[in-house]
Amino acid sequence: MGPRFHTDLEGVYRDMRREHGAVVPVVLPGDVPAWLVIGYTEMYQVTTDSTLFPRDVGLWNQWETLPEDWPLRPMVGQRMPSVYFTVGEEHRRHLTMVQDALERVGHVELRRSTEAIADRLIDRFCGAGEAEVISAYAKPLAVLALARMLGFPEADDAALIDSLGAMADGGADAIGGFDHAVALMGKLVGHKKTTPGADVVSYMVTHPEPFTDQEYTLDLMAITAAGYLPTADWIGNSVRLMLTDDRFAASLTGGRHSVPEAMNEVLWEDTPTQILAGRWAARDTRLGGQSIKAGDMLLLGLAGANADPAAHNPGGSADGLRNSNFAHFAFSHGEFQCPFPAQEIAEIIARTGIEVLLDRLPGLDLAVPAETLARRPSPFLRGMTVLPVQFAPTPAYGG
Repeated sequence: MGPRFHTDLEGVYRDMRREHGAVVPVVLPGDVPAWLVIGYTEMYQVTTDSTLFPRDVGLWNQWETLPEDWPLRPMVGQRMPSVYFTVGEEHRRHLTMVQDALERVGHVELRRSTEAIADRLIDRFCGAGEAEVISAYAKPLAVLALARMLGFPEADDAALIDSLGAMADGGADAIGGFDHAVALMGKLVGHKKTTPGADVVSYMVTHPEPFTDQEYTLDLMAITAAGYLPTADWIGNSVRLMLTDDRFAASLTGGRHSVPEAMNEVLWEDTPTQILAGRWAARDTRLGGQSIKAGDMLLLGLAGANADPAAHNPGGSADGLRNSNFAHFAFSHGEFQCPFPAQEIAEIIARTGIEVLLDRLPGLDLAVPAETLARRPSPFLRGMTVLPVQFAPTPAYGG
């Protein structure tokens, strides 16, 4: 890592590719070895071949060397009855339940609910003429929209933000954040089993095939953790792009056509989920010219694969935008990619949040030089630490 990982990511991947090729030997905290896949073709191979590269963390050949307090344990995980940490038929059983629940989310109602939450958040700062988009808007919007959709009570919102953020950043409080988040999930599952409603957790616990409370809780954890910060970062990274890239200036003068283009560009160039852990080699093999041993961990370098020159069409549009090219790895790929209903939900929340922000705040602009903007210090998720903006003060909708 080091500061260059957050200030010159494109250069980091370019140097990695020149020195090591498409599959890079790396070390995780504590000198734990792994492979970082940054080639587009190699990423497709790893995510498509779930027999040679299963998502079975139990295969890892480093378990005996890891201390119990290793900070990346929550992100890497372990074998457990969750949609994220099961394979084969058991994975498909969990995935069916989760997808069925997510498919019952009404998109019109989700957009309406997200708009209402966005308006309430903007009402808090629209009269001031300045705000910090990440903490005052992107993060609370993502967690509130997801929490209402899932069925969380409002009293749990602040605790969800703190615990999920700590877990994702992989610091000293990552394990504590994970434990706290799981406790919140378990409490909600217990409540919805006795008092179901029109929400995702209720749809899960009333699914025809029975699951244990632990399974419901862990599946809810997977949904919430995968949905919160990546969606918040999708909002923040898209707003940053629209405020710093001349190609999107039109959207800030009344047009809305550039919002989806900006969001897609972010998924290519500044994807919120940078690195995923991971896949584990089922046997000795070769990948990208490297000798991979059975049990080796392969980190999915989604951002690196998206930046692979082999992934770019030299005959693209004149302005360099991908427009309708959605062949990125932002949501991973293959059997274990982010379920399509979850992708739709994230897109609705993020796009609604960006559009409402632009509609409500005329003259929106950065309040600091673009080069001073800093990234959150996480190797897994790429988002802004802060995004200070200024705009013409406007009255609150709520009076």
